[in-house]
Amino acid sequence: MARLLSIFALLVFVLHVTSESTGEVVEQLEGEEFTEELLFRPLPDRKVLSYFHFESKVPRTNSYGHHHRLFPKAIYQLVHKYRITEMELSFTQGRWNYESWGGFDPVASSNAKPPGVELWAVFDVPQDQVDASWKNLTHTLSGLFCASINFLESSTMYSAPDWSFRSLSGNLRYGSLPREAVCTENLTPWLKLLPCRDKAGLSSLMNRPSIYRGFYHSQRLHLTSDALETNAAFSSSRKLQPSWSMNSLFGRTVEGKCALAKSSNVYVQLEGSLVYNMKDTWNDIEGYEGEEVPYEGFGSNPNFGFSVSPDRMMKEVNSFHKEGSSILYGFSIKDYHSSKPFDLGFRWKLPVTWSCVKAPLRASRFLMGSGNEKGAIALSLQSTEWSESLPKAHNDEEKCRLRVDVFQVVPWYIKVYYHTARLFVDGVPQSLGDVIEKMHVSPSEDKVSPGVMETILRLPCDMKSASLTLEFDKGFLHIDEYPPDANQGFDIPSAIISFPDFQTCLEYTQDNTSIKSPMVSKMQEKRKILSYTEVLLVPLTTPDFSMPYNVITITCTVFALYFGSLLNALRRRAGEEERFLKSKDKNTSKLRLLLSKLSAKLRGRAWEPPTSTPPSSSSSPKLISSKVIIKIVLIAAIGFGWQYYYG
Repeated sequence: MARLLSIFALLVFVLHVTSESTGEVVEQLEGEEFTEELLFRPLPDRKVLSYFHFESKVPRTNSYGHHHRLFPKAIYQLVHKYRITEMELSFTQGRWNYESWGGFDPVASSNAKPPGVELWAVFDVPQDQVDASWKNLTHTLSGLFCASINFLESSTMYSAPDWSFRSLSGNLRYGSLPREAVCTENLTPWLKLLPCRDKAGLSSLMNRPSIYRGFYHSQRLHLTSDALETNAAFSSSRKLQPSWSMNSLFGRTVEGKCALAKSSNVYVQLEGSLVYNMKDTWNDIEGYEGEEVPYEGFGSNPNFGFSVSPDRMMKEVNSFHKEGSSILYGFSIKDYHSSKPFDLGFRWKLPVTWSCVKAPLRASRFLMGSGNEKGAIALSLQSTEWSESLPKAHNDEEKCRLRVDVFQVVPWYIKVYYHTARLFVDGVPQSLGDVIEKMHVSPSEDKVSPGVMETILRLPCDMKSASLTLEFDKGFLHIDEYPPDANQGFDIPSAIISFPDFQTCLEYTQDNTSIKSPMVSKMQEKRKILSYTEVLLVPLTTPDFSMPYNVITITCTVFALYFGSLLNALRRRAGEEERFLKSKDKNTSKLRLLLSKLSAKLRGRAWEPPTSTPPSSSSSPKLISSKVIIKIVLIAAIGFGWQYYYG
């Protein structure tokens, strides 16, 4: 069985708001829908892709809006308060392996995201109000999803792409936080948006330890005005491929569907290259044209087997893969319950090897140079073995060109010199005018805005590799602007590489009797290919943070010793004086008592105890008696000495 450490899990959570006329009254029970789906796909490097897809729909009317039966109120209010036309938020842990997991299919192109947090939004507000709406949105999302998204409110953390990132301009804002950590406190808010949360249905499989043990985990939220989509992607590895089951992957089984879900389905997808490598065992379906084929026809398949018979099977039509078409098996869980849980298992019988369809070019990015003053950013593009088999646009007889769009955001303290751009194709320097079709540069402004570069490259179709380099200087930050872990380095967000000439989609045949799958419909939408590069870690010159600490420590120590000693001395002096006066009064009273007795005896009078009067109020008789006593003592001493001397 596949071990938990070999899980790749991907969750997609979709929310739709369908536009309706404002005068139309729609009943709440009829207007809202919720569906849940799960897709499994074996991967070549002994991992398993798990793709969760939740979809909730609600019409936008004047009849209601403050309370919904299925649709989350927080998302509805978010869209209407900030007038969001379209928005996408993603949390990602790890980096998508385009080489092993593919980059051309819709799942990889639409849902693979860069590490950390990525947010972009389009607002239906005047141009002068976009930045204010963006800042308010970041604070709201930060509280809603328990993350540091509010850091994107600063003008140094977001940008306004023109055309390279999306075909929208003007009211679009884009920002990313590569170092944002993704954990269960980000998963819980997503689950709260589901009608049944993680208590029933497919969402009950989202066991935290199983998900966060995966090699890649991403959750995506996508919203649009007429189709409010919330995509959350969680990501949760040749010889004989490991067998697996839902219980082995997630540590749980599904005890029936969510009671509020209109449909609940599980799918298993086999890629075209995998089907091609097993073509000798598929002789029974050579003439398959899309009709539903019962699973019993594959019971003797020597390559794999299911623990549960699928309800339907769909085959891809118009496949872009030259070797074969992918197959999609569907399982419905509507008839399962707590006494009969659904636990789909997939067992390999014979070894099989295959590879995923990659993007036209493999993009990577790295740093060059050394020291704390200067450096260079290098973007490398390498052809893949699939690029020759993919259809290319603008195929002229004289020259074939491949279009590549590059979008890159650099923090303001990385001062990029865009005039130093150099381009190499197969190691040969090229003139920028021959390769760069269009370029838009927005230089960074210190402590105000980051640097943005949008470029369209026209590269030869038969090239093996290309690289673009840009030189930069490292700036200086104020001591208050350094993070606590400044010595670790500073992050440069991932660059976005897109290929407008290539569009990806998976078209599956669906008969009228089968339930229309929102997830399959999403796969059939044509999207351009997107790839994200690595996050760069740039070391900057940092001050000696121990010096302020030492100065503060020494200063505080000196002041503590000074004031402590001063207060101690003041308090101790007062106490000693009080004790001295008390002891003096005690000794004086004893001497006075003795002298009074002696004086009374010499005078031949009865002794009377003296009255307790303070020393300051002593009368003249007492002073005279004291003198007499002194004279008597003196005479007695003289007599004693005389007697001793002559004795």
